Amino acid sequence: MGADGFRFVDLFAGVGGFAAALTAFGGRSVYSVEIDPQAAAVYRRNWGHDPLGDITADANDDVMNVPEHDVLAAGFPCQPFSKSGAQRGMDETRGTLYWHVLAIVAARHPSVVLLENVRNLAGPRHLHEWQVIIETLRDEGYHVSETPAVFSPHQLPPERGGRPQVRERVFITATYDPQHIGSDVEPEPVVTPRTRVDGFDPATGWTLDDILDPDHHVQGCDLSDSERLWINAWDDFVLRMWERRDGRRLPGFPLWADSWPTSSARTATLAAQLDDPTTPRWKRDFLTKNLDFYTAHRDVIDPWAERWGVYTDAFPPSRRKLEWQAQDTPRLWDTVMHLRPSGIRAKRPTYLPALVAITQTSIIGPRGRRLSPREAARLQGLPDGFTFGDQPASATYRQLGNGVNVGAVWHVLKAHVTRDEDILKHTAPGRRLLSAVLDAPDSPDGRLRTLFPSP
Repeated sequence: MGADGFRFVDLFAGVGGFAAALTAFGGRSVYSVEIDPQAAAVYRRNWGHDPLGDITADANDDVMNVPEHDVLAAGFPCQPFSKSGAQRGMDETRGTLYWHVLAIVAARHPSVVLLENVRNLAGPRHLHEWQVIIETLRDEGYHVSETPAVFSPHQLPPERGGRPQVRERVFITATYDPQHIGSDVEPEPVVTPRTRVDGFDPATGWTLDDILDPDHHVQGCDLSDSERLWINAWDDFVLRMWERRDGRRLPGFPLWADSWPTSSARTATLAAQLDDPTTPRWKRDFLTKNLDFYTAHRDVIDPWAERWGVYTDAFPPSRRKLEWQAQDTPRLWDTVMHLRPSGIRAKRPTYLPALVAITQTSIIGPRGRRLSPREAARLQGLPDGFTFGDQPASATYRQLGNGVNVGAVWHVLKAHVTRDEDILKHTAPGRRLLSAVLDAPDSPDGRLRTLFPSP
């Protein structure tokens, strides 16, 4: 962490997920940039310098304000490629921010480029964008795999900096190789979705207690009366079905109470939808499965719906749907839930769905509350001494949902440097990076706790 450490730049820096991993490796920041004022304030509070700025002003055809560096890290904006966005890729303005990253690469040629984005960037709708990124990096002299490197922190055991969060992201890792030392070998991706580190099995190796506080009441995280009503009602449904089905799990397709013909009006609506040739096949399939399910269990469903007032104004349409992905978990309150526009989604309480930058914060059934901001920070690999100040919890959730997982970055960079060791050892910056990364421990957690002692 001194003057001899490798130099890095942190683009689209957020609150500093990349900075956490790279600083823990012994790197020193020479430039960071973040356009969101709230995120920049958190970054400044924790890292000691202000990244507030605009990359389009600092790196363009006329200006290059980004200094020389050894590692370029960038979680460039994912909305143009995300399934939750319009998926316009580089046709969307934010997608063009990649060209500013490339302008820095062309001007400074750092030893390693480390980019992160949503998995959808490597999906079928963005084959053109993916190929453009790979080819432009190769044109600049970089050794880079054409096969996507996809990785999630839940694939790492906790002693390697892993966290119980399914957060698959694409990592593009590239090494500057102007001498074509690695040209005889097509580089393999440094990680894959099938990577098993030290034989760790995510399906059995995690417990949420690793990151959760024991408290059942955390300020700002308690559930509303309406939310408890919805969960209690569906919890009763799960228990009734568990008894009715003799311990067999609920079906995997979404259960839609509005598609159950419990009244003449709903019966007529269902018949019209099934007879309508414009009804999409997927919806017709769900309607048919729900009809069969209701027919088999109407003697349980009808009194359940009446008891809880499921068809009253107390239950908006999105709360009349249950998506059961919790397998053999016996109660809804024993699961992890998301209250989604498409319904209540329930999963086993082993590892959590990806943090997102919107208001679908996970509900931890065994705690009877939402995931707290501090617990969300732990899921991203940030130590308890990392502070968000007095900003609203909604801002913290959003920043963490937009962030990068520290342990995943740590592991990916270690794997990349190991793969490209023969290239890196031919330059002084490469050797500096090799020494820092290969001599580092298996996890960033200990070093980060030293950097950010718990309050």
